[in-house]
Amino acid sequence: MITREQVEHMANLAKLKFSEEEIDGFTHKFSEVLSYVEKLNEVNTEGVEPAYGVNNHIQVLREDVVQEGLSREEVLQNIKENQYGYFKLLKIVE
Repeated sequence: MITREQVEHMANLAKLKFSEEEIDGFTHKFSEVLSYVEKLNEVNTEGVEPAYGVNNHIQVLREDVVQEGLSREEVLQNIKENQYGYFKLLKIVE
């Protein structure tokens, strides 16, 4: 079970704002998910080999190819603010 205070704390950490109804809904949904996970923890897996993927296919990847990138001016043209030729971001962590 997850408490309303825990949901409010997670929202605060993520800098998200929710209405009272949304917080109540998230509290209920998170509790349902955690309840389901607890049921999974009760499953007897003795003698079951671990599965590391859903299939045995080998993923074929392409070779990396170096391509011409954007110029600094092109990269910086759509940002709100830059400083010394770099992205300037708002401070989000105190």
